[in-house]
Amino acid sequence: MHHRHRVPTMSLAHLVLTSGRSVDLSELRFSSTYGGLLEGYPCKPINEMRIKGLLRSAERESPRTPVHLVPPPREYPDQYSGAFGPVEVLPSVACVGSFHSTAMNPAHDPVLYRSGLTVIWFQPTTQVPSGCDAEDTLRDMAWDELAEDYEL
Repeated sequence: MHHRHRVPTMSLAHLVLTSGRSVDLSELRFSSTYGGLLEGYPCKPINEMRIKGLLRSAERESPRTPVHLVPPPREYPDQYSGAFGPVEVLPSVACVGSFHSTAMNPAHDPVLYRSGLTVIWFQPTTQVPSGCDAEDTLRDMAWDELAEDYEL
């Protein structure tokens, strides 16, 4: 196979999953997990609402690719329990990323097809994940079960 004519993909980052598959991050949106929280405190109901909102907007914005939520780490920093139960804190940065990789189905022409997946995850900083330097939970995603092939 000649790779001479292959146009380099201008992706934000390149990730190697634990499965060995390499995926490209083509779009990434950061938002503050609790930026819009005017009252109340971080707790399960607020967190669930935030996650649902992220899932809904991701599904609207990328209807061609499935959306996957990486289960976020949850911390219970103190004993305070308010009206909505104990304090439950998610990492402070919510991330929505569009990932793509080579086609999964061998019958699909590799030039015309890509596999794609929109992923939502939470992390402590606004660092762009890349290489093997991404959250383990992100690198552990089961691409072949979650992603879908689409035609360019």
